[in-house]
Amino acid sequence: MRFVQTRRPSFPAAPADVLLRWTPGVRWQVLCGDEGHWRLGYFAPPESSRDEVEALERHDCPELFVLQAGRLTLVLMRDGEVVEVPLEIGRPILVESPHAGYCPDGPHTGVALVIERDAFMTEYRDVDEWS
Repeated sequence: MRFVQTRRPSFPAAPADVLLRWTPGVRWQVLCGDEGHWRLGYFAPPESSRDEVEALERHDCPELFVLQAGRLTLVLMRDGEVVEVPLEIGRPILVESPHAGYCPDGPHTGVALVIERDAFMTEYRDVDEWS
């Protein structure tokens, strides 16, 4: 188990009123935010199956995931059981449980938009440590 504190400023400066650039093939890329409130990023995990997910993370605040492209399955720990939730394009899910994700069509082939606070604590544990 380990803890990571995300502190402000936790996102890059982004120009207003222009299309933002991002780099495909990266697990987690923070794009922009509003200090003291939220930050936004793209999540595209390299794992391709549940068996490749070794650890889950839990923040001290909720996160909103919205699938943008491809296929991406969230792995959640609910009541001591691992649950897989395939995301649907454009359909949001608010996540408070320990979680991770994988792209069943191959590394980084699914991309979810994630909105979260710009300062928070994250707890990481191996999957079996959450049950």
